[in-house]
Amino acid sequence: MNKHYLTALFAPRSVVVFAGNKALPQTALARVFFQHFNEEKFEGSLTYLDSQMTGSLADLASSSADLAILALPEAELANALQILGRIQCRAAVIISLGLDRNITKNLHRIAHQHGIYLLGPDSLGFQRPKAHLNASALGKMAPPGPLAVVSQSGAVTSSILDWAAKNGVGFSTVVSLETDSAIGIDQVLDFLADDASTHTIVIYLEEIITARRFMSSLRAAANSKPVIVLKTARHAHNKTTSKSQHKAHTHSAHIINSDAIFDAALQRAGAVRVSSMVQLFAAAKCLSARYLPVGRRLAVISNGAGPALLAADQVHQDGLALAVPDNAAITQLQQHLSQHAHISNLLDLSQEASAQHYREAVTACAHCKDIDGILVILSPIAGVDTGAIAQTLADLQSTVGKPFITCWMGDEKVTAARTILFQAGIPSFRTPEAAVDAFHHVSLFHRNQQLLRQVPSPLTQLAQPDLEGARILIESVLAERRKVLTEMESKALLSAFHIPVTKTILARSATEAILVANQLSYPVALKIDAPDIAHHSEIQGLSLNINNAAAVRDGWQDMMARAKRLRPDAQINGITVQTMSGKPKGREVYIGMASDPLFGPVIAFGAGGVMIEVIADRALELPPLNQFLAHRLIERVRCADMLGHWRGAAPIDREALENLLLRVSEMICALPQLREMDINPIIVDADGVLVVDAKIVVEHSSIEPGKYEHLAILPYPADKETDWPLRDGRHYVIRPLHPHDAEMLQDMVKNLSPESRYFRFASTLRELSERMLARFTLIDYDREMALVAIHTERSPNDDGSFSERERIIGVSRYVTNPDKRTCEFSLLVADDFASQGLGSRLMHSIIEVARSNGLASIEGLVLHDNTKMLALMRKLDFSIKSSEEDRDFRLCVKAL
Repeated sequence: MNKHYLTALFAPRSVVVFAGNKALPQTALARVFFQHFNEEKFEGSLTYLDSQMTGSLADLASSSADLAILALPEAELANALQILGRIQCRAAVIISLGLDRNITKNLHRIAHQHGIYLLGPDSLGFQRPKAHLNASALGKMAPPGPLAVVSQSGAVTSSILDWAAKNGVGFSTVVSLETDSAIGIDQVLDFLADDASTHTIVIYLEEIITARRFMSSLRAAANSKPVIVLKTARHAHNKTTSKSQHKAHTHSAHIINSDAIFDAALQRAGAVRVSSMVQLFAAAKCLSARYLPVGRRLAVISNGAGPALLAADQVHQDGLALAVPDNAAITQLQQHLSQHAHISNLLDLSQEASAQHYREAVTACAHCKDIDGILVILSPIAGVDTGAIAQTLADLQSTVGKPFITCWMGDEKVTAARTILFQAGIPSFRTPEAAVDAFHHVSLFHRNQQLLRQVPSPLTQLAQPDLEGARILIESVLAERRKVLTEMESKALLSAFHIPVTKTILARSATEAILVANQLSYPVALKIDAPDIAHHSEIQGLSLNINNAAAVRDGWQDMMARAKRLRPDAQINGITVQTMSGKPKGREVYIGMASDPLFGPVIAFGAGGVMIEVIADRALELPPLNQFLAHRLIERVRCADMLGHWRGAAPIDREALENLLLRVSEMICALPQLREMDINPIIVDADGVLVVDAKIVVEHSSIEPGKYEHLAILPYPADKETDWPLRDGRHYVIRPLHPHDAEMLQDMVKNLSPESRYFRFASTLRELSERMLARFTLIDYDREMALVAIHTERSPNDDGSFSERERIIGVSRYVTNPDKRTCEFSLLVADDFASQGLGSRLMHSIIEVARSNGLASIEGLVLHDNTKMLALMRKLDFSIKSSEEDRDFRLCVKAL
C-alpha cells in the first residue's frame, strides 16, 4: 500500500516491448530506442510482443508485465494498448511525437479503461540509469547520479543529457513528456518526491494544465529536496491564459502579468526559478555537489583583486552578502599568507598565492559559522601551479561541509586543473559572475523553504468581518448586471472587513455637494463617479483640499461639465465628496488584486499614486497571507525604504499595514466573486492606514463559500478544530496538522514504545528522518488530511505560577489514492493516552473529513498481530481480510 503507484512505470520488474525488433524497427523513434536499449544490463524480465499477434488471451497472460514500451506507427497504438489491458499490464510509455489529438484522446480512454498508467503519447520516454532502463528515444543512457530531470521538450532534454556527459553530472531519472501525456508532470513530481535515489529535481516547463494540482505536487517535492524550474514564455501568456483574456478595468489587471504570477507561485511552492539554459546548467552543476547552502553569505577567495571584484559586483547584483571569517580567524590566517595578501570583505591572496595559501584560506572559511558558501577563484598568472592548487581543493573537498564552488579563469593553462576539480565533484565555472549566479540560484532554495512552510488560515485572528453583508452587496451589484463597483460600493465592501476608508458621499448636484461638505467639515475632495471612466485623471476628475462652499460649487460644476465634454458617452452617477486623509506626512502605497486563469487570485503591493504603472515598484504573493508573508511582501519592494524614518517623518505603523494586507487576503479567500481590485492610494503614517480610493470588479462564481476552489493554495482548514474530553476528565483539541507541529510530532514518535513504533511504521526506527518529518507535516489539504490531538500540560514553577506546554498525543491521517475515490488511513496514539477513547475519536474524525470530501471508501493496512488496532477496526465496522501483497498485514476497508 505504501509503494508509490508509479513504481510499475519507473521501477518495473518486468518489461514488454512493442516496437518490432532491432532488425526491423517499426518507426524512426523505435530505431533510436533499439540503438541504445541494453537488454543485457536490465535486471528484470523482458518480453517482445507484436501488435498484430494472434492467439488466445490465456497464451498472452504469461506476458503480463509491470511496464510496456510502445514505439509503433500511430495506427497500431490503440490495438497494442488494448492487448496490454487484457494481459493486465500496469504501466506503459508511448514513444511518439505529434500524434493527432483525437488519437491521443482515444489512447487516454483505453488506458483509463484498463487502469494503465500511461506516459505519453507525445513523449520521448524516460531513463532510469541506476536500473539500466533506457525506455526512451533520447539517445545513450545518462550516467547515474542524484539529479532528476523532467522536461516538456525532447530537444531540451537531449541538450541537458549531452551537457551533463562532459560536466560530471549524473541522473537518477530523466523524463521527457509533453502536455498531452496521460501522466502529467505533477504525477511525475509525486514519484520523484518519494524517490530515495533522487536528491534534486530540475524541471523544464512550457505549459501547466491544472495549477492547483501542479502546485500541490511541486510543494510536496520541494519540501523534501531542491527543485529548479526553467519556464519559457516570460513575455507572453500561455495557451490557457489567452482563452480567458478580458478587458482590464483596474491598474492591477493591466500591470500584473502571468509570468510574474508564476514567479510568485514558484516561490510560495519552495522551488527556485532560473531564466536561461545557462543558469539551469549552472544550478544543476552546483546541486550535483554534496552540500546545499543554508543562507546567502558567500566568501570569495582569489589570487587577484580584479576577479574578486567582478565576483563582488555579481554578489551585490544578486542580493547576496559577502562574508569573511571573524577577526580572530583573520589574524591567525594572515600569519600563513603572503605579506601582499589583503583581506577586507574579500580574501585576496595576491598573485603570490600558493596551494598552501589556498588551503589555509579555505579551511578558515570552512570553520566559520557566518559563511554559507565558498567561491575559490584562480587566475592563471605566470608561475602559478593551477593543477597543484586544484588538487589541494580536491583533497579538502570532504572536509569543507558547505557549498564549495570554483572559478578557474582562462582556458589552455587550466584545462588539466579543471579535470582534477571535475573528478573531485567540485563545481567549476569559467567566469566569476557565472559562479556567483549559480550559488545565488541554489541559495534561493533555502529562502523559499520559509515560504513553503507558511500555511495561513483563510480568516485571520483579527475582528470577524461582516461576510454576509459583503456577499449581499456583491449580489446586489451583479443583480443589476454590473461588474464594476462604484467607489462608494468598493469602500463599503472594504469596510465590511474593517479596513479604514475615507468618508465618501455621492452628490448629484452642486447644492448636495455643498451640504455634504458642510457635514464632513473642510477641507474636502471632489471625485467623479462614473463607471465608464476607468481613471479619473483622464478628465481631471479629482480636486483636492477644497476649503469652502463656493469652491465646492464651482468645482462640482466645472468637473461635471468637463466630464460630459470629454466623455459624452460615459454614464456619470455624480461627484463624490470625501474627507481629506489628514495625514500630511503620510506615504502613498498601493494594494491590488488580479485573477490569473491558472493560479487564480494574486495580491500585489507597492508604491502608490497616479504613476504606479510607470514606477513599476510592486511585489506579488498568492493568498492566503499570514503575518510572515505580509511582512515579507512589504520588504520586497523598493518603497519599503521610505516606510521607516523618511525626510523628517516618523516610521509608519508597520503592523497596521500588515493587517491591511491580511484583511485583503481575507476578502479574496472569502469572496470568490472578486476579479480585480485597486486600493490606491493608501495613506500610511505613524498613526495607521487610510484608504483614499478603491475600485473593485466582481463576476458571478459557482464556488460555494468555504470551498476555496478559486485559490491555487488551499488554506489551513481552521474550521475543523474541535474540543473533546478524555475518559479521565482531561480535555484535548483535535485540529488539522500544521507544518509548525514538526517538533511536537518528532517528540511523540521518540517517546513511543518500540512496539507502538513498529505497529505504526512496520520498522524499528527510533525517530522520523528529516525527509519523513517534512513529508508528514507539510501536507496538501486538497488530497490528504492529518488530524492531531493536542493536550495542554501544565507544570508548576518555583514562583507558584504555571507553565503550559502543548503536546501531540495522537494523529490520524488519510491520503487520497490515485483513483481519487478511495483513500488510505493511518493512526497513532501516544502510549500514555491509550484506552482513553482517543483512537476511536481520531478515526471517527478522519472518516468524517474523508466523507465530506466526497471519497467513497477508506482503507488501511494493519499488522496481523496488532490486536488492539484490529479490534478498533471491527468496532468501527471495517471489513478485514488478509492483504494480497503481504500476508503479515490485514487490509481494513470501510465504505463511506
